[in-house]
Amino acid sequence: MNRVIINGDDYGMNERNTRAIAEAIERGLITDTTMMANGEYFDEALALAKEKGFIDKIGIHLNLTDFPPLTEDIAKQPRFVKDGHFYKGYNRTKRLTKEEKDAIRQELTAQVEKLRSAGIPINHADSHHHIHTGIFVAPIAAEVCKKYGINKIRLHRNLGQISFLKRIVKKKYNDWLVRQGFVTTDYFAYVMDIDGVPIPDNTEIMVHPDYDKDGVLIDRRGMENGFPVGKPLIDLRDDKDIILRGFTEL
Repeated sequence: MNRVIINGDDYGMNERNTRAIAEAIERGLITDTTMMANGEYFDEALALAKEKGFIDKIGIHLNLTDFPPLTEDIAKQPRFVKDGHFYKGYNRTKRLTKEEKDAIRQELTAQVEKLRSAGIPINHADSHHHIHTGIFVAPIAAEVCKKYGINKIRLHRNLGQISFLKRIVKKKYNDWLVRQGFVTTDYFAYVMDIDGVPIPDNTEIMVHPDYDKDGVLIDRRGMENGFPVGKPLIDLRDDKDIILRGFTEL
């Protein structure tokens, strides 16, 4: 039986996805989730996790691309923040200035501390729009995680259709994580990467739980006519050769 972690990203982002994640954990459709410290539904998500008893299944979803930041210095960096909000389109290939590095370190630290202060042990780390894998942000994210004893981190995607050059870059990052002393799965994939093919042992699958127009729990892959669309989460359990485990068992 191949061991698989299914993580629901964006816990605390908004009401609908937060409730979808909580239900998916309750029903055993996902094993873990990662929480956005600056998500608009943070307080309600925290209360729901305590009520449902899955506080130990929560990691941190480091964020530099959405919602208002928690700290002041990063808000002064126009490369990352516009009109008081992070935005997705910053240039990830451009070197960071010392001021930007310091501001990112301060912001990611504040995000970790917010979860810890709320009583969340933080069992692993990943990030919104995969910012923790960026060549210039990665060392800072790793530094902050080490500072707080967060030793389990999501890999760069290494399953599915990936170009030769990107595969080399992703492998370099994944090998670097291991050299830094972090514990990782062997593989990381989106749902589309494992559709119709066997899932390798020790794999993390990323999902974005949501409800479609009929109220079915799905991995949201887009929107049609104002409603989320995607693969039903229950379909991920159809592979009889997998056993679900959480990050605490990694």
